[in-house]
Amino acid sequence: MRVKPKKQLGQHFLHDKNIAQKIVNVLTDAPSIIEIGAGTGVLSSILQNKFGAKVLYFDIDTESIQYLKDELKLPEKQVVCQDFLTYDFSAQTDKIHIIGNFPYNISSQIFFKILEQKDKVEQVVCMIQKEVAERIATSQGTKTYGILSVLLQAFYEIKYHFTVNENVFIPPPKVKSAVIELKRNNVIDLGCDEKLFFKVVKTAFNQRRKMLSNSLSELVSKDKIPNQYSCKRPEQLSVSDFVELTKHIDFDKSN
Repeated sequence: MRVKPKKQLGQHFLHDKNIAQKIVNVLTDAPSIIEIGAGTGVLSSILQNKFGAKVLYFDIDTESIQYLKDELKLPEKQVVCQDFLTYDFSAQTDKIHIIGNFPYNISSQIFFKILEQKDKVEQVVCMIQKEVAERIATSQGTKTYGILSVLLQAFYEIKYHFTVNENVFIPPPKVKSAVIELKRNNVIDLGCDEKLFFKVVKTAFNQRRKMLSNSLSELVSKDKIPNQYSCKRPEQLSVSDFVELTKHIDFDKSN
């Protein structure tokens, strides 16, 4: 008798095949596809039937990996027993599409990893905590608008597809989940120093209750922040506003 993988910290296994099919239907074909957190293979079986050898299945649990090999008859080269966060993308020469039921406790870290590889990752279809999905997809001016909202929207078009109830998981989480899609936009160059842009966004939102003249004081003196931004809080700025603000800070630092 084959034993199903044990639940890992922060992970709830999807068992509803109809929901799994809906998630896979959002994913478009690509030369290389990665599933993060394959678990018990509910998504994996559909992916394998649809995309075959193009898919790499990631999981950190050796029992999950063995279960995938036994149940889906997957070859060694398609199953990767490794933390996705430590994966070296340098071997990937093709454009990549990513799919998965992301573990709640590392979903933000996964998105930052994706941002690091934005030139290779064209599409992401994922199920995450509903609250996080709303935060990523929301627009400026809302209380949930934050670091991930700005950074991901700078490079990806975000689409909130549907909400997922708790009863489709084993064990059921205490919160609802949601499926969102990230599709790479046409931005190759923001038009500003990208590292500084990331720093400005993170610094601003780390003190989100403060006006930008105060929260960004470690990067630039208060009197050097343009008037149209100085008395605003970070959630009031669009992605393009943050780009313009970064340009100004960069200019000020270089003079």
